[in-house]
Amino acid sequence: MSDIAFLRATKLLKLYRDRELSPVEATEAALHQIELYNSCVNAYVLVDAEQALAQARESEERHRTGKSRGRLDGVPVSIKDLILTRGWPTLRGSRLIDPDQEWYEDAPVAARLREHGAVLLGKTTTPEYGWKGVTESPLTGSTVNPWDPTRTAGGSSGGSAAAVTLGMGPLSVGTDGGGSVRIPAAFCGIVGLKPTYGRVPLWPASPFGTLSHAGPMGSTVADAALMLNVLAEPDVRDWTSLPPEDVDYVDALEGGVEGLRVAFSPDLGYVSVQPEVREAVRAAVRVFEDMGAKVEQRDPGFQDPLEIFNIHWYAGAANALRAYSEKVRKMMDPGLIEIANEGAEYSVLEYLEAVGRRSELAIHMGRFHAEYDLLLTPTVPIPAFEAGREVPAGSPHRRWTSWTPFTYPFNLTQQPAASVPCGFTSAGLPVGLQIVGAKYADALVLRAAHAYQTANPLTDRRPS
Repeated sequence: MSDIAFLRATKLLKLYRDRELSPVEATEAALHQIELYNSCVNAYVLVDAEQALAQARESEERHRTGKSRGRLDGVPVSIKDLILTRGWPTLRGSRLIDPDQEWYEDAPVAARLREHGAVLLGKTTTPEYGWKGVTESPLTGSTVNPWDPTRTAGGSSGGSAAAVTLGMGPLSVGTDGGGSVRIPAAFCGIVGLKPTYGRVPLWPASPFGTLSHAGPMGSTVADAALMLNVLAEPDVRDWTSLPPEDVDYVDALEGGVEGLRVAFSPDLGYVSVQPEVREAVRAAVRVFEDMGAKVEQRDPGFQDPLEIFNIHWYAGAANALRAYSEKVRKMMDPGLIEIANEGAEYSVLEYLEAVGRRSELAIHMGRFHAEYDLLLTPTVPIPAFEAGREVPAGSPHRRWTSWTPFTYPFNLTQQPAASVPCGFTSAGLPVGLQIVGAKYADALVLRAAHAYQTANPLTDRRPS
């Protein structure tokens, strides 16, 4: 059963078509993995086995009669618990949301998954309101790393990453406001894509505004591309979403990287990178050179935009919590309260200045990508650290952004960025390579990630 659980989505669909496996068997395998390991890692906050098996039986019948529906018919999928899903509570890692109310509407991504026949397994864990780069909350506790349960899975989509890593469904939907898809993908050794802002419709709008993206998480780039085809379909409820591209992201994976102009920045010019991470990423860059890419070591040439990010992020937290009294706030994550209180102190002029500086950064990166098709960096400068902490032990900093300097700049610029596994430390912890493209170049980022993963798969290695 575990062998079935670790089959990728693209393989499952082929086996369904060839009548060699049924969606019921795949769903049972995913549920079996959840039963075995969820208590160890805390990946799921809700599992609906009865509904999942009912959907799997319906899919099995469609495949039997040659009437399969959509691109994911029968594929087991999980959804981060920030995303509204009809019939299930969406608690956002918070004790303040009443689960006993009518949950009658799907967010766009949940609606698209249903329309394409996906089997919905349940909701994955998130920190409260998805506010930080590790996954722990007053409601659900800490989500740990499948490769070493004493360490964090990263966040805020840590539940999704842990679930995919352990075969608890081959695909999951995460959200990314400052690295929340890419950070746990790197820490758990899977693929995560933050698409161009607006590529995947979001509703309700995130309190963190235009920093927040939704994106696919899976064990392979091909699976992520398959899921993006579904998630990127339009929805009128998101007025900021992009018009659909005339592209099939799976078909666009082919073509390799030969001749592409690729910049490699080992540290963005200002980041301290752990030696084993640095070496794993440099080895990945050499693979790009071997595949024919024209690689040049070049920093993108901007200063750390942490202050710009913090003003946007903290103001978003203040907006999310503005209706809560001081008494109620005592039930929430103290770190979230701290940043919300700081965000409430910003003036309108301070916020607008940060908006202007953000625009300048985005224009700068637009000019950079006129010279380079892609930018390669580490995803995270360190491997996964002790669970239950916002920052590594001994860090002089208090906030999660101190150890995620490679991810949040590209939320500010709204560019597509993927994390793909590129190696392991001597302690057996995964390392991620970040591939960043120009705005709207989602297909190219996926193509490059697929070329790299084909050359250096790392997909046959699983946590013990």
